[in-house]
Amino acid sequence: MWPNGSSLGPCFRPTNITLEERRLIASPWFAASFCLVGLASNLLALGVLAGARQSSSYGRSSFLTFLCGLVLTDFMGLLSTGAIVVSQHAALFDWQAVDPSCRLCHFMGVIMVFFGLCPLLLGAAMASERFLGITRPFSRPTATSHRRAWAMVGLVWATALVLGLLPLLGVGRYTVQYPGSWCFLTLGSEPGDVAFGLLFACFGSLSVGLSFLLNTISVATLCFVYHGQETAQQRPRDCEVEMMAQLMGIMVVASICWMPLLVFIAQTVLRSPPVMSLTGQLPRATEQQLLIYLRVATWNQILDPWVYILFRRAVIRRLHPRLSTRSRSLSLQPQLSRRPTMQ
Repeated sequence: MWPNGSSLGPCFRPTNITLEERRLIASPWFAASFCLVGLASNLLALGVLAGARQSSSYGRSSFLTFLCGLVLTDFMGLLSTGAIVVSQHAALFDWQAVDPSCRLCHFMGVIMVFFGLCPLLLGAAMASERFLGITRPFSRPTATSHRRAWAMVGLVWATALVLGLLPLLGVGRYTVQYPGSWCFLTLGSEPGDVAFGLLFACFGSLSVGLSFLLNTISVATLCFVYHGQETAQQRPRDCEVEMMAQLMGIMVVASICWMPLLVFIAQTVLRSPPVMSLTGQLPRATEQQLLIYLRVATWNQILDPWVYILFRRAVIRRLHPRLSTRSRSLSLQPQLSRRPTMQ
């Protein structure tokens, strides 16, 4: 606990910011508009997913289950964090007066880590599912693919929740961050802060790296099969291309949105001499960088549903009309060669 001269909880660090500065930085209209756009985008994607699942095959149904879990996670993340941030921006309440025991701060820290890691972990899980579906099409029982997909989504949620709860168990700390409207992990030099910061950054970075590796192999396999088979021996498999296009889009969005924040966290907690002072104060430039990178990362929750909405076959065919005229397309399933007919 930092010496704050009071009996307040351990989530409060010294901050030098006036009410007028907070008013200029924290715009309730921007925060509310951001949340509304994100919630509407995810609701639209859920509606499209509901229609797509009714006519999907077993393999695609498994992929749509992961997508549904991703969109649900983004929706709930925007709803829960947005409610706190918008309320704080609108009222500009003093966090120390409203939450002296740090319960709200700890809750927000947990959901920030949980809803931050879930999209990255789900992206890696989706990449693994597609990797097996493309390179090992007979290694998965199709009859249980839907149930197994939901089990994988639940496992991802459980893993992210356990990581988010670590500061409540003594590994790391959640503290109120500049400009006093949100809580997140502490970029301090204490062993627990360093360990939790590196754990968060490594889990996120490894998830992005694994997605990149598996998606690259899957795309290369698709291209090899597509160009290696004769056109007359190919079967309609446009959904394989559609799923990989959506997965690549999700990976690119996650990388652009999250990697700056993950790298910044790792660099800050490992910096020597430590960035944070013994009293718990961060340089203003560091606090501003953290806020900017966090805002960039939150765009992931808005862009994810649009990747699915825009990268569907109906949209792709409008942009690439040749796909709609191709009567026979990609297939990864082995086929029985036709016996030549006797003339």
